Amino acid sequence: MALATRPDRRPTVVRTVWDSTIGKKTIMAVSGLLMLTYLAVHMFGNLKIFFGPGTFNGYAHWLRTLGEPFLHYEWALWIIRVGLVVCVVAHAVCAYQLSRLDRRARPVGYVHRRPRASYATRTMRWGGVILGLFIVWHLLDLTTLTVNRNAEPGHPYQNVVATFHTWYGDVIYIVAMLALGLHIRHGFWSAAQTLGAGSRTRDRVLKSTANGLALVLTAGFIAVPVGVMTGVVS
Repeated sequence: MALATRPDRRPTVVRTVWDSTIGKKTIMAVSGLLMLTYLAVHMFGNLKIFFGPGTFNGYAHWLRTLGEPFLHYEWALWIIRVGLVVCVVAHAVCAYQLSRLDRRARPVGYVHRRPRASYATRTMRWGGVILGLFIVWHLLDLTTLTVNRNAEPGHPYQNVVATFHTWYGDVIYIVAMLALGLHIRHGFWSAAQTLGAGSRTRDRVLKSTANGLALVLTAGFIAVPVGVMTGVVS
């Protein structure tokens, strides 16, 4: 009697990509660029606060009706949120796994620190932790309104102003945005190299683009709390 043989279980493409170092770096690069695109759009929307409560509240309402009547109320917003969660989780998990692989590859630390490593490079890990904690705070503050003591449901403009009328709200946000700028500066450059965009002729342009994106996004996000603190937004 012949014994049944087990079918040859070949790894799937997804599994192969996930298990390889190059695959993890590619996932980090793609998810990072998707999040960067979202951040650019999000910053542009935030700046509408300088045009007054009517414009900003109208923009917030438009986000919830995006895609109607094909999509139901807030469906597009939830699709974006789910997509962002997937990107954040994939990005963080791959970063953690790559860090562990790097430590295993060199169990003994370097005798001399590499002097060419930039400040942003050396703080990428802690910057990611800071941003992860900030995302939780940001959701509790302006989405669920849990930690925003003076929040008014349905009044996003007033809720933003209420947040930045507190010293801790300003400090948390500004520190997180500075960490974001450093993260973008190094992350965009790394993503470009991973996806094969880097070359001797393009490296200078890519570095300038990374610096420019980091500066513009950091300044754009910080402009909102500064506007509230200076009374320009009230």
